[in-house]
Amino acid sequence: MTESTKSDLRYMRLALALGRRGQGRTWPNPAVGAVVVKEDVIVGRGWTAPGGRPHAEPQALQRAGEAARGATLYVTLEPCSHFGKSPPCADAIIAAGIGRVVSAVEDPNPEVAGEGHTRLRAAGIEVDVGLCAEEAAHDHAGHFMRVREKRPFVILKLAVSTDDRIGAAGRRPVAITGDAAKTRVHLLRAQSDAILVGIGTVLADDPLLTCRLPGMDAQSPVRVVLDRALRLPGDSKLIHSARAHPLWVMTSDISEPAAATKLGAAGAHVMHVPVTKTPPPGLDLPAVLRALSDKGITRLLVEGGARVASSFVMAGLVDEIWLLRGPDAIGDGIAALDAQPLSVITQSRHWRPRASETLGKDVLTIYGKT
Repeated sequence: MTESTKSDLRYMRLALALGRRGQGRTWPNPAVGAVVVKEDVIVGRGWTAPGGRPHAEPQALQRAGEAARGATLYVTLEPCSHFGKSPPCADAIIAAGIGRVVSAVEDPNPEVAGEGHTRLRAAGIEVDVGLCAEEAAHDHAGHFMRVREKRPFVILKLAVSTDDRIGAAGRRPVAITGDAAKTRVHLLRAQSDAILVGIGTVLADDPLLTCRLPGMDAQSPVRVVLDRALRLPGDSKLIHSARAHPLWVMTSDISEPAAATKLGAAGAHVMHVPVTKTPPPGLDLPAVLRALSDKGITRLLVEGGARVASSFVMAGLVDEIWLLRGPDAIGDGIAALDAQPLSVITQSRHWRPRASETLGKDVLTIYGKT
């Protein structure tokens, strides 16, 4: 590897790290990172702002100022070439006098789809595409999934005991993982656009579903509840916090209009989706994901419970699995995937461990699709 290649790799990895700062807060736009480098000195940095604007590139260029002329721009996704709610980033790059652009991956958005790179080259800018493409594609997986399949990238989180249980019999409270693992999960929440649970989890646990890391409450995701018959209690923590943190309740046409009106008055947003045509009865998960995508959600964290987790896995709608395994057994309790054994993940040729971390006494294994 040449010194030039090493420098390119170092700066692109910095751009990727900057882009990740925006994950969970930039939807419906992707979380992009950008670095401007001149004579091996960083003169500008940027990442997509909350809400998706301004984009990473103009922020980095603004910080670089006149130093951007003749410099190299490292960016984790192809610069946009169309007018949206802001001018094209490709035009800003050309106007700044950038001499070279190193872009990690092409944007599949039909409004871009290579046109950004083409416009830069037509302006005489050297363009290199593909550095850290795999890492960038993973970081932008939610954006890619929403563009290509009209649904969010789905991450399933499971915290299980050594005997593959997620709870004690009768839904009695039981601690499965320790503080380090819980901290890691709350960081994942902050990096997700939305978090989803079923009404059974709400009725049993009365969760808040926010990010409870110090100083990060504002980075809590949209809370989504699957509630076919609108049984969500009016005195639940979710309802009491609905005006502080968005709460979306997915229901069916069989639910009572009066219940929907009451939830709406409390600050919740009620969304109607079709039910499955085959047993067991429930909301149609592809329709749920399409509805969330239509709202701009790109990264969805599914946290429970066993039936919801099993339904997503059986439907083939999970893209990544975070399996946290605690150090103790529970015995008689709730199986992680309802009637399915956990081996449908851990011993399946369709899933492979992508990364592993030790968190105190717990072990996190991240599975990706093969």
